[in-house]
Amino acid sequence: MSFELTILGSSSALPTSNRFPAAHLLKVNERFFLIDCGEGTQIQLRRFGFNPARIHHVFISHLHGDHVFGLFGLISSMGLTGRKVTLHIYGPEMLQEMLEKHFYYFARPPFPLKIHVCEGTEIVFENKQLEVRSIPLKHRTSTFGYVFREKIRELNVRKEKIREHGLGVADIVKIKRGEDQIAEDGKVIPNAELTLPPYKRRSYAYISDTVYDPAIAEQIMGVDLLFHEATFSHKDEKLAAETLHSTSVQAAEVARTAGAEKLIIGHFSTRYKDAGHLVEEAQAVFPETYMAEDGASYSLPLQREIR
Repeated sequence: MSFELTILGSSSALPTSNRFPAAHLLKVNERFFLIDCGEGTQIQLRRFGFNPARIHHVFISHLHGDHVFGLFGLISSMGLTGRKVTLHIYGPEMLQEMLEKHFYYFARPPFPLKIHVCEGTEIVFENKQLEVRSIPLKHRTSTFGYVFREKIRELNVRKEKIREHGLGVADIVKIKRGEDQIAEDGKVIPNAELTLPPYKRRSYAYISDTVYDPAIAEQIMGVDLLFHEATFSHKDEKLAAETLHSTSVQAAEVARTAGAEKLIIGHFSTRYKDAGHLVEEAQAVFPETYMAEDGASYSLPLQREIR
């Protein structure tokens, strides 16, 4: 039951020799979700051992080149390798028009393409295990962050309790849903006595380009893993505000307010030859801060809650 994030690209507008533009890959229970698709994303996927054919959902934060230039090449390569299944792409309203203009000059892909327009804070994707919610951000163009949260799993009934209380199929179904059991003599058997502790819901939030906005924390409360852009150093806070970006300290403030477990900062401006000091600034506010590095992976183990 995997929940693992891999950083494919951690730079901002300009790529460097060791940092590609923005792209993250999240694997949840063997399903892959691509978040942003900067230039060279398909190269990074192959470099780090991922098969692009296994990606069926792509989430685009906004239509600036460092977050979307790689989408055209990825779609083209998927067609050249014989893809037949639908590719779902989520993002701002103009995404559909942008792709249509591209297909006017280049071949339309030989597989179905479904565009899902994000309009506000809403659930844009869900299956039995996961839901993805979009969060409007404040940038120079329509921009969204995304929060990936596991759904509550059914409880596991203790095998010895099935025998002890002679539980039937109907009983087990109710207990899995969290209901107490009523014995034949009318005694109530608490659900907690019949089941193993529930699994914790794992979560990941991707906060792309945005001016500092404390309100973001309210929408990502308790997230296990948070990526928040930190384009600028604290000393360049004025420049961050002018360009509608965030600083390292501001990213850390959001993580602290949200009660996040771990913060990853990236999207560093190339004006900084070494972004190490940005991480140090953030760690002074939120100690569990880490630098986004191309190829780095973060795995959230499946754990039961403590009763």
